Amino acid sequence: MIKAAPKQKTKMIQCNYKVNFNTPAFLGNAEQAGLWRTPPFKHLLREWWRVAWAEKHDPAGVSVMRAEEARLFGSAADGSGNRSLVRIRLGRWDMGEEKSWGNDLPVIHSEVQRNQGEVGSQFYLGYGRLKCAGGNRLKANAAIQSDEKADFRIAFPDNDSTLLDRATGLMSAFGAIGGRSRNGWGSFELVEEKTAIAPNSLPLRDWQSCLALEWAHAIGQDEKGALVWRTGEFFDWRELMQEMAKIKIALRTRFRFHSGRNASRPEDRHWLSYPVTNHSVRDWRNARLPNSLRFKVRKDENGKYYGVIFHMPCKPPSDFRPDRATLIKVWSSVHKFLDAEGGLQRGR
Repeated sequence: MIKAAPKQKTKMIQCNYKVNFNTPAFLGNAEQAGLWRTPPFKHLLREWWRVAWAEKHDPAGVSVMRAEEARLFGSAADGSGNRSLVRIRLGRWDMGEEKSWGNDLPVIHSEVQRNQGEVGSQFYLGYGRLKCAGGNRLKANAAIQSDEKADFRIAFPDNDSTLLDRATGLMSAFGAIGGRSRNGWGSFELVEEKTAIAPNSLPLRDWQSCLALEWAHAIGQDEKGALVWRTGEFFDWRELMQEMAKIKIALRTRFRFHSGRNASRPEDRHWLSYPVTNHSVRDWRNARLPNSLRFKVRKDENGKYYGVIFHMPCKPPSDFRPDRATLIKVWSSVHKFLDAEGGLQRGR
């Protein structure tokens, strides 16, 4: 009898970091109480692994990517019972420490009728996670505070290190987790030996070419370069969130609505994200369209906060019946606005 060759043990690599939150994170458990948990970090790592994969392969080959992703991260959906080869460990699993909420710096919103048009900047960017009742307060029991830290360890097979190292650097530079993370909440950095890890280059693709696919697989670029904008620096994250709320309000309100609820056709602002309060589209019903323009809060070497706004364009799902010419018109206008906005600079 010929004996089968012994199965070789997979060589694993372990990387040790600190995860530092730059803004509060609405990261809840089943009871919606703020809690340190590994699944959101792993989900975010998968998201940026896909971007790293798309750099090396044809991003239209989604079925190939999904098979490789299932092998690496595990999959229960196909009945194979594949276990994840990527292991993540946090040094703490306790509750978040943010149980109260301080002053919310106001911004003017031209479409708000009450309070002389004033809204809280944190409430605006955290709508649905914060309540506005005599000042902001948390809807859930607690959130993870800004400046909270924990040990962060990740282990993965040596053969997969190239894409996972790339994904980890991108996750640190552009990632945020928890509720309203695309508005900058839950911004964090992975720190190695007191320095935040960051990619040497960006995963760029012509932004109009990105509109051919229904998944965010690259950061867009145009003739001026990467569609990444950087704000000025602030001593406090609250001041930065106020600035980012101003930018987002100005960006959205430049697209005027001419219809209300149950509109017969979408308007330009609907293509930024959907649903929109008081401005529904009849045929879209309960569909959801996440904003592909994302906000991130970082710290510089002097401990000051600054914001990063970046565009990861993709085609809306077919249920929205997107029109390519309309998408190009709307997002070109957004890019032009951000280029002209005072205090913003193109950068990484």
